[in-house]
Amino acid sequence: MTLIQAIVIAILQGATELFPVSSLGHAVIVPALLGWAFDPHGEIFLPFLVMLHLGTAIALLVYFRNDWAAIFQGLRGRDGSQRQAESIHILALLVVATIPAVIIGGLLEHWLRALFGTARYAAIFLFLNGLLLLLTERMKSRQPVQGGYAIASLTYADAAIIGLWQCLAFLPGISRSGATIIGALFRGLNHEGAARFSFLMAQPVIIAATVREALHMRHVAIPPGQMQVATIGAMVAAVTALASTAFLMRYFHNHERWALSPFGYYCVLAGAVSFFILGH
Repeated sequence: MTLIQAIVIAILQGATELFPVSSLGHAVIVPALLGWAFDPHGEIFLPFLVMLHLGTAIALLVYFRNDWAAIFQGLRGRDGSQRQAESIHILALLVVATIPAVIIGGLLEHWLRALFGTARYAAIFLFLNGLLLLLTERMKSRQPVQGGYAIASLTYADAAIIGLWQCLAFLPGISRSGATIIGALFRGLNHEGAARFSFLMAQPVIIAATVREALHMRHVAIPPGQMQVATIGAMVAAVTALASTAFLMRYFHNHERWALSPFGYYCVLAGAVSFFILGH
């Protein structure tokens, strides 16, 4: 992998991990469209993937540091019992929302990615991801505009359902953030609250995936210079993810009525064009 390839993929990872357009789908489709020879599922690519996930996780932790600080400050009970109960509830919601991905991912992830891991399948699912985003906004537009509920108002059943939505992202081309935002919207949150819960959910998932990939990497022979390229990629992914998160949180705050629609149109177009090109 060249440095230019590493930077392009790092930018894709940093942006598409948070934007509801599927990082995995782009990681499969873009190299195929550009004719790059490396295998994104191969062992040589693994150290690079670990570092990209690490960079993205660090960016999310930096952006949401105040949210995590408030949660853990509340857990200590110094701000009163009500604040402590709320912090415990939010943390428990995040745990519950993560459980479906741990279970289903452990059982089916490798089978799903082996079955649907080609670029043409990713293009199909990217197209379907766009349709899902557009359909969600269409359904939401028929409902009265509401301020949305606070994350703490979610029930454990709500969190479990959002976690099940997250599992759609095991299909390359279906966005993890898009699926979880959709799930949260249908459980009563507005776009900004849904995005915040989705991004908070992403952090333990990304960190767990990074640890798992790092353990797999123990016996991988890393080519000379690969870790330097991976380190640069991690920094690029971190900066991109931080900028993407800041943009998206402002964007969802200001565009309650149709926030997902532009991403839906993009996915439909990108999926259709990619499928056409890769089929010829």
